[in-house]
Amino acid sequence: MNETQALARAGRAAEENRTMITAIVQYKLPPHIDLAACAAHFRRIAPGFRDVPGLIRKQFIYAEDGWAGGVYLWQTRAAAEAFYTGPWLDGVRERYGMDPQIKLFETACITDNAIGAVLLPDAAGQPGASRRRLRQSTVSVPAEGC
Repeated sequence: MNETQALARAGRAAEENRTMITAIVQYKLPPHIDLAACAAHFRRIAPGFRDVPGLIRKQFIYAEDGWAGGVYLWQTRAAAEAFYTGPWLDGVRERYGMDPQIKLFETACITDNAIGAVLLPDAAGQPGASRRRLRQSTVSVPAEGC
């Protein structure tokens, strides 16, 4: 790899670390774990996610077909990738006997009706950015979209 390619790769890596990431994680539960048991487990472990570096938010999810997991919002791809290795992955493998399905998405914006705002993650990685690395927008949103 020449110097130009190395600089381009470093630039892409830096840009990836400034982009917020939404991760959808799924795993198949054993048949003996129903919604009640799954919810009880989630409620027991939820407080521990408050201290996960780079994690902004996690929704714990369960589907009637026996799949469960989470939807996570991360400050950076690096934070997400660091979490989905090591002890967390070992725990999922041990409890559910499989590797989880993990899909990472770049997060362009967030509509947060609880606070009545559209949040734009473009402040991520900028000096002086807030801990959550979001800024609020007052832009009107048209009815059409993705």
